[in-house]
Amino acid sequence: MIKLGVNIDHIATVRNARGEDHPYPYLMAKYSMDSGANSITIHLREDRRHINDKDLKIISSLKKVPLNLEISSNPKMIKLAIKFKPNYVCIVPEKRQEITTEGGLNLIKNKKKIKFAVNKLNSSSIRTSLFINPSIKDIKLSKNIGAKCVEIHTGKISNLVKKNKKYHKEFLNIKKCSIYANSIGLEVHAGHGLDYKTTKILKKIKQIKEYNIGHFIIGESIKYGLRNVIKKFKTILNKN
Repeated sequence: MIKLGVNIDHIATVRNARGEDHPYPYLMAKYSMDSGANSITIHLREDRRHINDKDLKIISSLKKVPLNLEISSNPKMIKLAIKFKPNYVCIVPEKRQEITTEGGLNLIKNKKKIKFAVNKLNSSSIRTSLFINPSIKDIKLSKNIGAKCVEIHTGKISNLVKKNKKYHKEFLNIKKCSIYANSIGLEVHAGHGLDYKTTKILKKIKQIKEYNIGHFIIGESIKYGLRNVIKKFKTILNKN
């Protein structure tokens, strides 16, 4: 079974727009799981623009909600992860001024810092993943650093598909990287910018075992309902 991780960051974005408590991210995490999600993803940014520490504390305590925490490699963020013990941590690049994550980690520039973070998390029995560009070099570095998984940044192919431009070259690149990562013992995930169409395309790559999707799911849910959107993605991912 191909897994679906539902990112609920923008439930928190809606909540924060009023500076109040509603809607409640932890309730939507539970509802997403009841609707067929395999895990919940939250990104605790250093500026706390959506998910906050209280969200992390509550959601990580929910026994029936497998939690994938996205954080930077900042030592303070790693300490928080070790404190609250999510099931999984995906280390992502983070720039304060960006609207959303713009690409994969710079593993060459930040190798020492990322390796230290991964070792800390592995020692705490938290499964580690690195958010990377589709690059054989980055996959080799991820393995060397000690990550258990890689999440391939799918922003480029998603944008090409949405603009009705040729995407086959990028698809083949992601496929090549996924095959190689799988061959050296890294579990392969995919995320960023995914919608129904791009997910259908990437699902042809059998080595990708998990898709983490947030913005599109929350956006579509305004019209069609969260449960229905999750079920549609589950059908896409697991239809023969």
